[in-house]
Amino acid sequence: MEERIKELVLSKNFGEIRKFLLEENAVDIANLFETLEGDDIVRVFRLLPKELAAETFSYMEADMQQSIVEAITDRELSGIIDELFLDDTVDFIDEMPANVVKRVLKNTDPNTRKLINHFLQYEDDTAGSIMTIEFVDLKKQMTVREAFEHIRKIGVDKETVYTCYVTNKNRKLQGVLSVKDLLLADYDNIVGDIMDTNVIYVHTDDDKEEVVNALSKYNFLALPVVDKESRLVGIVTIDDAIDVLQDENTEDIEKMAAITPSDKSYFKTGVFETFVQRIPWLMILMISAAFTGAIISYFEEALGKMVILTSFIPMFMGTGGNAGGQSSVTIIRGISLGEIEFGDLFKAMWKEIRVGVLCGISLAFVNFLKLLFIDKVNFEVSMVVNLTLVATVFLAKIIGCVLPITAKKLKLDPAVVASPFITTIIDALSLVIYFNIASNILNI
Repeated sequence: MEERIKELVLSKNFGEIRKFLLEENAVDIANLFETLEGDDIVRVFRLLPKELAAETFSYMEADMQQSIVEAITDRELSGIIDELFLDDTVDFIDEMPANVVKRVLKNTDPNTRKLINHFLQYEDDTAGSIMTIEFVDLKKQMTVREAFEHIRKIGVDKETVYTCYVTNKNRKLQGVLSVKDLLLADYDNIVGDIMDTNVIYVHTDDDKEEVVNALSKYNFLALPVVDKESRLVGIVTIDDAIDVLQDENTEDIEKMAAITPSDKSYFKTGVFETFVQRIPWLMILMISAAFTGAIISYFEEALGKMVILTSFIPMFMGTGGNAGGQSSVTIIRGISLGEIEFGDLFKAMWKEIRVGVLCGISLAFVNFLKLLFIDKVNFEVSMVVNLTLVATVFLAKIIGCVLPITAKKLKLDPAVVASPFITTIIDALSLVIYFNIASNILNI
């Protein structure tokens, strides 16, 4: 596909390019623009019909959108904005510099401009910031026949028509029903008689992760969003939820790897920007790791008496970090899915304690046999190493469980206290345990 479009662009066969693009999906066309350069981007974009151009535009990266907006005329820009769903317009504007935003708002009609400004007032991480106002609303006194006529009349401009919401004259949410419910009902049935009054909804200021969890929990395609007066102001659709989920997962992975999150893709993030994202965390972890060095220095005399003890330090650090990482990742996932709350702390600890004991004993048993029969280490040293191993795994499991839950309670991001910090803490504790056990058993 990419090679074909490049050949057509080089030959300036714009008729074939248009014909080719009309047969492709908007998502694939958006990806295709990433392979084009310079003026070719705008030339090819202008070949798209207005509706397809707007849909393709909504799937483009922010820098590509900006370059197109800066190259096209005000009339062309107005046509794109008119075709975009409002939530896509808001997402686009939110990524643009001030001069581009000013031009976009200048080329929108007053009502749309008012709605855009209203949406931009919502906090970035709230339901209000990701909702759309393109939904179908019905009245409870409508007949099924009237409901279908209403859907046919306004549905073409709505993001989804499958789920319909019933509101009163004050826009207060009263019920919900699907097009399937309408199809299976008689034309003379009243909407108020067949609607479901037990409506699951979220508020505009609810965290967007809670919205995603609710959509997943109830298997909805869309979720209504109400204001403080229970008036229906928008819906969050499943495609927006998937975008949120992808962004949140990426952010958590970056934080767990001690990287400051970024909205840009890897190759579109400059070297210096990547450096700035990574160096603060590396600096913090390096300084915190100095405590580990201080512990080793403190027990330097003991190590000098039995140098063999030094060879086992990497094993404790690696095993402890891995054990803690397992627990923290599992707990963070549970927190993200709403399965684990602060009230579950002791329940989670009790489970991790039992897992830690089983893992520690299993690892120590295998390591004990290895030390005695393969490494030919004497029994006393082997006991020191394996007792430390059990204690390290045990503590790692507890720390990996407690820190994320506590962080969530303190309104911190659990991912921040994940692997890097947990590993540093466990490294220090394992060394303290190791040298104290060694001092008592080996009398050094």
